Amino acid sequence: MIKMIIRTLGLVASMVIPLHGSADVRVIGYMPSFKNLTATVDTTDLSKLTHINIAFLNPDVQGQLVADGHMRCMPGVDGESTPVEDIHYLVDKAHQAKVQVLASVGGGVIPACSGDWMTQLEPKNRKQLIQNLVDYVEQFKLDGLDIDLEGALLTSIDNAGNYTPFIQALSVELKKRNKLLTCATASYDGGMVPVDSLPYFDFVNLMSYDAIGPSWGTPGIEHSSYDQAAGHIAIWKARGLTKDKLVLGVPFYGYGFGRFRSDYAYKDILAQFGTDATALDLVGKACTGCSYITYNGKPTIRKKTRLALKEGAGVMIWEMSQDVQGKHSLLKIIDDEIQRYHADSAQ
Repeated sequence: MIKMIIRTLGLVASMVIPLHGSADVRVIGYMPSFKNLTATVDTTDLSKLTHINIAFLNPDVQGQLVADGHMRCMPGVDGESTPVEDIHYLVDKAHQAKVQVLASVGGGVIPACSGDWMTQLEPKNRKQLIQNLVDYVEQFKLDGLDIDLEGALLTSIDNAGNYTPFIQALSVELKKRNKLLTCATASYDGGMVPVDSLPYFDFVNLMSYDAIGPSWGTPGIEHSSYDQAAGHIAIWKARGLTKDKLVLGVPFYGYGFGRFRSDYAYKDILAQFGTDATALDLVGKACTGCSYITYNGKPTIRKKTRLALKEGAGVMIWEMSQDVQGKHSLLKIIDDEIQRYHADSAQ
């Protein structure tokens, strides 16, 4: 009975959680299931976030999301299915800190355990999938869903005429329950969510990173420059995305080339190259055939945060397990810049 009362109170609290800080500024942190959800939420300063996106939720071939105490398709640290206890733990802790929680659906790489999204979103299957997603939101007391269907899959779904009808119908059901619907999108042809879907999202997260990586991009460039962020914002404003819905994504990771390994968390860069690296965006020199690491240090994160506040409604982070604690935390830099921006605006 006591557990039931606690759960009931938690449900009520989740319905009325206000955003801390300024209501018009969002700071969204992705927390991947494959990076240990409980450890990540325990080591993140939740007072500096407004939203957490749990990454990633996918339906199985029957369209089911949960069975036998585990997610049907949400790989954990060791590749095993994420247990329901981990989701409850994260949601409860976030809600205690007045942080809203969404499940991010899809992902850049759809896992093998997932059903076929093209089939799931056909008209004959769409209604049941939407019901399963809404049931999932209610079961875990989530505050909404974030749709992260990307690249060729997104294009194929849209070309089949099934993306916007799915988003529209899902939005109707979530709005009935006072829940959020958001998305993540790239800014290149073939990777952008369709313009006619924009009215149904509460906000849109621009994935302004990955211009180059281990197997793609123009050799010698940076993967997430300030100029790229400004260009992506301009693209989406031209497509009709309004300031109150635009959220700029920033990376807490980098890519290595030449003699360096292929990928680095921000915390790994600091551990290997020292805190002087926090003031830079590069280890080495970015040039064709050169050995270098491209990432975002504190000055660029600060500058991008100011840009996001001027041109949009906040910042999205991929992803929280890659940060450090203390004065060199990139989340702290974002929060400091938000406070400074508000102080300047009040003058």
